[in-house]
Amino acid sequence: MRTPRLSRRAVLAGTAATAALTTVPALGSQAHAAETTATPPYRWRNAVIGGTGFVTGVLFHPAVRGLAYARTDIGGAYRWDDRVAHWTPLTDHLGWDDWNLLGVEALAVDPAHPDRLYIALGTYAQSWAGNGAVLRSEDRGATWTRTDLSVKLGANEDGRGAGERLLVDPRDSDTLWLGTRHDGVLKSTDRGATWAAVSAFPATASSSGQGITFLVAAGRAVYAGWGDGDGTAGTANLYRTADGTTWEAVPGQPSGTSAKVPLRAAYDTHTRELYVTYGNAPGPNGQSDGSVHKLRTATGTWTDVTPVKPGGTTSEDPAHTSSGGGGSADTFAYGGVAVDACRAGALVVSTNNRWAEGDTVFRTTDGGRTWRSLKDVAVFDVSETPFLNWGGDQPKFGWWIQAVAVDPYDSKHIVYGTGATLYGTRDLRRWAPQIRGLEETAVRRLISPPTGEAHLISGLGDIGVMYHERLTASPSRGMAANPVFGSATGLAQAAAKPSYVVRAGWGDNGNGAYSHDGGQTWAPFAAQPDIAKSAPGPIATNADGSTLLWSFVHWDGTTYAAHRSTDNGATWSEVSSFPKGATPVADPADPTLFYAYDTDTGTLFASTDSGRSFTARATGLPSGDSQFPLVAAPGRSADLWLSTKWNGLYRSTDGGAGFDKVTSCWASYTLGFGRAADGADYPAIYQVGSTETMTAVYRSDDAAGTWVRINDDAHQWGWIGEVFTGDPRVYGRVYLGTNGRGIQYGEPV
Repeated sequence: MRTPRLSRRAVLAGTAATAALTTVPALGSQAHAAETTATPPYRWRNAVIGGTGFVTGVLFHPAVRGLAYARTDIGGAYRWDDRVAHWTPLTDHLGWDDWNLLGVEALAVDPAHPDRLYIALGTYAQSWAGNGAVLRSEDRGATWTRTDLSVKLGANEDGRGAGERLLVDPRDSDTLWLGTRHDGVLKSTDRGATWAAVSAFPATASSSGQGITFLVAAGRAVYAGWGDGDGTAGTANLYRTADGTTWEAVPGQPSGTSAKVPLRAAYDTHTRELYVTYGNAPGPNGQSDGSVHKLRTATGTWTDVTPVKPGGTTSEDPAHTSSGGGGSADTFAYGGVAVDACRAGALVVSTNNRWAEGDTVFRTTDGGRTWRSLKDVAVFDVSETPFLNWGGDQPKFGWWIQAVAVDPYDSKHIVYGTGATLYGTRDLRRWAPQIRGLEETAVRRLISPPTGEAHLISGLGDIGVMYHERLTASPSRGMAANPVFGSATGLAQAAAKPSYVVRAGWGDNGNGAYSHDGGQTWAPFAAQPDIAKSAPGPIATNADGSTLLWSFVHWDGTTYAAHRSTDNGATWSEVSSFPKGATPVADPADPTLFYAYDTDTGTLFASTDSGRSFTARATGLPSGDSQFPLVAAPGRSADLWLSTKWNGLYRSTDGGAGFDKVTSCWASYTLGFGRAADGADYPAIYQVGSTETMTAVYRSDDAAGTWVRINDDAHQWGWIGEVFTGDPRVYGRVYLGTNGRGIQYGEPV
């Protein structure tokens, strides 16, 4: 989100940072123990795409002009820096062991102390995920103090687009409230250092995972939304406390399906009215009904101020009446709500999950008596993030609109989050992404070509494949088209013919494509196996691009027989001897060789006939838990490296007939190669792994004899163990795929 007016032409790179290096000797080698390496520090930045994930909350500080914060479901929290028109990430310091804390459940600011910031973290509330935590800062998120909780939070679960579940008490800055999904309300009286359950809260512990949906101050009172009501009369889903001790159900509150789940609330201090948005489900998916109501807190009077009732027909039906009839049902809920601090009775609300007519933001200036849809006059400029054209279509108003905010110092500055970006306007008509520095992409595959314009091609979750002409600007071509993918599952380049690239992924108009110009333009495979539509998986091409090998994996983990093509995807034949679900790896020098590692049995398979048949070679290897544990060293034949989480790193120089354990690390999660150091005779190796007790990012210039850490404690990005590659043309540059913080690239400075 940008507070000032910005030039659409200037695109800033992600946050630059300098990382101090730590040289780590090879374990078990006394000869290396005293070695040091004089290596310059690293600078880490995002390869710019812009947003690409679900912005679940935006919070302007009510007392500081131009200060705002944003939260995401899997990519951490951000602070808006008004001086440079840029979002600054605040949670990149969270490391491998804290991967579950990259999802932000809630934000809170203290109106009386502008430098204080609180965030509640916890991505999943499942049994296999860790407990949540609260971070508190006295310097707007530059530094943090952490308190681990005894309960779980769920920033990437249903209801993640609901309101802020964390609140500074309006009467006492030392008191904080935290709403949870399964454990009611927690309270802290020491600014978040310790927490205790609020036994006086009347709702029982939640079993559905909704629990508290928001906490909001209305004057000196605190209101709490409760997501487990059944929507019938007399079943409360909104509670309040006026004294911080006793809680009661709010009298006269709405009931029925359209008011089943209170999602967000906002208080107009001018009129002393509380506005609440409702849905029949927590969202962001699965909603079909909803409403907007306001409560005059002084009198207890409720008024239905819903802009448009869900359930009517779409505009495709000439009648288009709210009572239904022909055409498609216009079903949806209401999501975001934000009041205008500058103008009494002015506010905005958003629809959510409205696929027939499309979601919109409604605005009123008379307390909800009349509304205007801002979508009706909206003009979009997505030139800074062209992927929002969605492969050639016109940009859309967006979906999953639950985060909506009005600048407390500018009534016409409105922002709203979507499942892909953050849009903003300053005149209620012209909209543009306000997303610089906020990168939430989940990265699936990366290629750094040895030649050509682009140093990077990426395969991504939700937004397919992109060709990065520059690292400091969103790719000008946007998502790779013909066909457009939702999420990429495979991406490969012919080692001896880098102009030839293939990709696979989830799409409505084909699941595989090829390029003859290094990934700039694409054409779909002329045919594909039937299973490709429901289970596209990783794909490989041999060194000269004459053979394709496609593995098939359903999203639920079910695996199927791989298929092979020798005519650029026109015809396919099943390869029954290929281990189902494995990732095919092409030998970079010999086009007749393919490899695959069966992670279930710990067996290396190889093909010497261009993928027609596979036979087992090395057996008894550690079973891995990575989709991409096996990589081939560039420019060499039969030189394979195997990463395993619990048993470290292995190398084979005979095409997988045998592997030797590399003693310099005890855990390896992912591995990549880049340009060799001056004077070195082997490519630089980059690894996410553990050489002592720390999981970090390392580089080796001597074929894994010794490692040097190239990230630092401030730049860890949670879970980073899937994709990784060095640049074959720039020594020291490495590209790292994260699960929610986009593509990070580092290079010596």
